[in-house]
Amino acid sequence: MIEEIKVAYIFPGQGAQSIGMGLDLNVHYSAAREVFDEVDKTLGFSLSRLCFEGPEDLLTQTINVQPAILTTSIACLRAAQEASDNSLPPPTLVAGHSLGEYTALVVAGVLSLSDAVRLVRERGRLMNEAGQRTPGGMLALMGLDEEVIDNICRSVGANVSNSNSPGQVVISGTQESLVKARRLAQIKGARRIIPLKVSGAFHSSLMEPALDGLRTAVSGFTFNKPSVPIIANVTAQPVTDVEAIKGELINQLAHCVQWQQSIETMIASGITTFFEIGPGEVLAGLIKRISPGVQVFNINNNQTVSEITRWRKG
Repeated sequence: MIEEIKVAYIFPGQGAQSIGMGLDLNVHYSAAREVFDEVDKTLGFSLSRLCFEGPEDLLTQTINVQPAILTTSIACLRAAQEASDNSLPPPTLVAGHSLGEYTALVVAGVLSLSDAVRLVRERGRLMNEAGQRTPGGMLALMGLDEEVIDNICRSVGANVSNSNSPGQVVISGTQESLVKARRLAQIKGARRIIPLKVSGAFHSSLMEPALDGLRTAVSGFTFNKPSVPIIANVTAQPVTDVEAIKGELINQLAHCVQWQQSIETMIASGITTFFEIGPGEVLAGLIKRISPGVQVFNINNNQTVSEITRWRKG
């Protein structure tokens, strides 16, 4: 058995989805099947089939993709726990990127799985509605200093929406502001500019019309004290107070996700190993750019579950 390590669990957000996610875990692990079955029953339709078979255009709708990624992430964790006979190292801290923050709340015992999927489905509906009211989008900018990007945003009326890692920042704004921002970023020497496939300008002031609805939705659910601190997207600091957690969920909708700072906070607290749990490998890539010396493991399919189990058993 390897010596104990200080671990953080981190969970992906919207954009990590792919057709077939969770299918092999559903086949091989009863714990994963129970997750998908519970969510299907909670929502009253087969979200699992949407995850496993698509179609892609339906899966990627904001109202569907948010509960789908959350559900798949929990299924990944439960499968890994089953495969390792519950010997997976417990987290000292948990965090999630945007939507992934809700997954972190489930793992920390703040929300039940059923309540979380209902809440994020409503969150997705509200975000989509806000995006339709004022159409906008998001651009990932690579290879520019954040100060340069801040100046670009101020000059065109956009917002920094994700501070992801050194050299990778996402901005949000109206389509007109993003056209101007793209032009300025090219002039300033951006290495790559990638439009994100989203239905609105998430984590920006354009999401403010959704805040009252989300506040009402949050107030309708039972929140418990977390069993482990959550690193908040907006402040990049640990939160354990229930009211502070509710405030964080509302604030992050229209404010920047401070992901790089969140990872740095966790490393400064002694975290040496991260488990990215859920579809994709986006967060692992960001962490390797933030701090190449830490260990990062993915748990996203049957193969990675088997690998983490063998690693754990030494």
